[in-house]
Amino acid sequence: MTKIINCTPHAITITDGPTFKPSGQVARVTTQQTDAGNIAGIPVKIQTFGDIIDLPDPQDDTVYIVSAIVLTAVKERGRTDVVAPDTANAVRDDSGHIVSVPGFVK
Repeated sequence: MTKIINCTPHAITITDGPTFKPSGQVARVTTQQTDAGNIAGIPVKIQTFGDIIDLPDPQDDTVYIVSAIVLTAVKERGRTDVVAPDTANAVRDDSGHIVSVPGFVK
């Protein structure tokens, strides 16, 4: 059976499924920005990812839930044991806050 560990600061509820409470360990990624000029006088930056912080090492039969930005950064490094909530298809309340997601994205 696959163990799923939530490395976000929020509970993740799957629509018609389980809720994954935060593990207490929040995975983050540092970013660097360089100047890329401007568009119509508005500054534009190029953002690159730096260090991944507080993401546990891969373990057999374990998947880690992380934010979309962390997922993007770890995929660039070849990690395949991470997912992010499918927020593009989320169920939202009247205020627009996410109530649940149908699953995960890789």
